[in-house]
Amino acid sequence: MTPELTVLILATLLQLLQMALFSVLAQKQVGRRYAMSPRDEGRQLSGMAGRAHRAMNNHFEGLILFGIAALTVSFADAGSAVTALAAGIYLLARILYVPAYLFGWTPWRSLIWIVGLAATATMLIAALL
Repeated sequence: MTPELTVLILATLLQLLQMALFSVLAQKQVGRRYAMSPRDEGRQLSGMAGRAHRAMNNHFEGLILFGIAALTVSFADAGSAVTALAAGIYLLARILYVPAYLFGWTPWRSLIWIVGLAATATMLIAALL
């Protein structure tokens, strides 16, 4: 397995952890009864639950782009030290992004996001070269 695919698996496991974190925090805020209902009435999440939800959704978006990059690099046999390093940087950025979002680390949250996006872009560009 390529380093890029290994990181893709780890990033997906991180997404599952974020989903679990969001579920626990949201359920604490809205209650078990509402969480298990069909949720016909919308509820606005705030505080940590709202932040966990936004961080989780942000990673869904980033994970799609990173997944494309990791699969392209792997299937095109375009892996290199640069793409492996970029994949590791992406994962580290996404791990750091969770507490940065949850605890409102300004401007670090945005800078961490940019690092993750740049790592993904680096992989895509490397696959073209």
